[in-house]
Amino acid sequence: MMRMNRRLPHWLWPLWVLLIVAGITGCATNPVTGKSELALVSEASELQIGQSQYQPSRQMQGGDYKLDPSLIKYVQGVGQRLAAVSDRKLPYEFVVLNDSTPNAWALPGGKIAVNRGLLLELDNEAELAAVLGHEIVHAAARHGAQGIERGIVLQGVLLAAGVATRDSDYSQLAVGAAAVGANLINQGYSRDAELEADLFGMTYMVRAGYDPMAAVGLQETFVRLSKDRKENWLSGLFASHPPSMERVEKNRETARRLAKGGDLGRERYQKQIAALKRVAPGYAAYTEGLAALRDKKPDQALALAKKAIKIEPREALFHGLNGDALVLKRNNPAALSAYDRAVQLDSDFFRHLLKRGAVKAELGDHVGARQDLSKSIELLPTADAHYLLGQEALRAGDRQQALAHYQAASGASSGSGQAAAAALVRLDLPAHPHKYLNTSLAVDSSGRLLIQLENRTTVAVSNLHVQLGERSASGRVSVRAEYKVPEKLEPGQRIVLRSEFRLANAGLVSRWAGRVVRAVIDDR
Repeated sequence: MMRMNRRLPHWLWPLWVLLIVAGITGCATNPVTGKSELALVSEASELQIGQSQYQPSRQMQGGDYKLDPSLIKYVQGVGQRLAAVSDRKLPYEFVVLNDSTPNAWALPGGKIAVNRGLLLELDNEAELAAVLGHEIVHAAARHGAQGIERGIVLQGVLLAAGVATRDSDYSQLAVGAAAVGANLINQGYSRDAELEADLFGMTYMVRAGYDPMAAVGLQETFVRLSKDRKENWLSGLFASHPPSMERVEKNRETARRLAKGGDLGRERYQKQIAALKRVAPGYAAYTEGLAALRDKKPDQALALAKKAIKIEPREALFHGLNGDALVLKRNNPAALSAYDRAVQLDSDFFRHLLKRGAVKAELGDHVGARQDLSKSIELLPTADAHYLLGQEALRAGDRQQALAHYQAASGASSGSGQAAAAALVRLDLPAHPHKYLNTSLAVDSSGRLLIQLENRTTVAVSNLHVQLGERSASGRVSVRAEYKVPEKLEPGQRIVLRSEFRLANAGLVSRWAGRVVRAVIDDR
């Protein structure tokens, strides 16, 4: 009989190993500040973390914005202009995300994103440079890596802590290693890190030819909006980059020391975001439609989706909303057509594929469902997709594949995660009851060895057989007795079995081990 060890979830091992390997690094000079600091995460690890988390993090924030290639190229050009004068050369990348929440973030290794919603709040190119320069410093000065070193991300993952989520993101859906990115982009930076990013970000602005006063005006706007709580700002940029009058004054002092003048680029900027402004009412309708869906008002959501589509028929999100409303109205054929259009317009966003796969499964197109759900997982692993794929695998008779998908989904607290956990138990418990039915040993006042059984599942079990074994000096366990439990063990129930063995003292209990070797699910 083998002894069970408590283990980390299987999907945590890559991060665990990465951090252990990163731990070989020691002190280093910060490339931005010039200060000597402890560096437990190597540059190679920073690059790997950023690269591996960039796609899932973008998926969680609405996917990439694609409607205006000229605007995307423009933002990337401003970003690269700043990156070229930064103090640390990294493989910087810049994307615009299809999210209305005003926000921007940076991952370790120079992977940076700015939301479509933030672009609408800026007045000129210099303000955009202030935002991107700030994020470049977070990456260049290792602020994200320092967060990992403090244990923020690992602690959040190990404790299964929730990440900050908003109505417009899907970070609460991610499972496995992809969930790490949500912790990274939602972690708050320290006060010193924010001031540091402001200072050096403005320095980069001047080096790139921009007017640093734009950073002062930008912070003043942020402070005003945070006080008014307009546009849901507190759940966006301010969640990880809190504004303050201290930052405004510090920026003003920095601007006085830096070179005067510089480019504002207001006319260029306004020209680039003109098309985005035109479509803004469509995104406003889309946001209202999402709220109507949450309130279980499908007709209202449908009307708002149609309004948005009329404004911009090329936006995949609007067709996805249309499909969601039709699903709520139980019109799956029409919903399938809506999702078809969404996928046609943007096949690189996980949610369109996930929702279409779910509808295809309902309509009996199991091959198509598996294809869509598998592609959605490639983009962003979610409990929803893994659970549905588990159901599809079970229907096809592939028990091992079903187990793998249920296991991947079972750690989520969502409805799909709970359903997957229940399905996993039903499928796997009869073959491996010891994984779900816990045993612990103790002795009573007379020295009799006791076996405590606990049903940690959500299903009742019966016909339990428990083996009791004794360890030799080499650690090998020899079975000394087997007991059959006559009663049914309900979910969460504990019972105690009294063995015939008596120990000379309680310390000898460590030489014994108990294990459930047989059980059946009892639905009576």
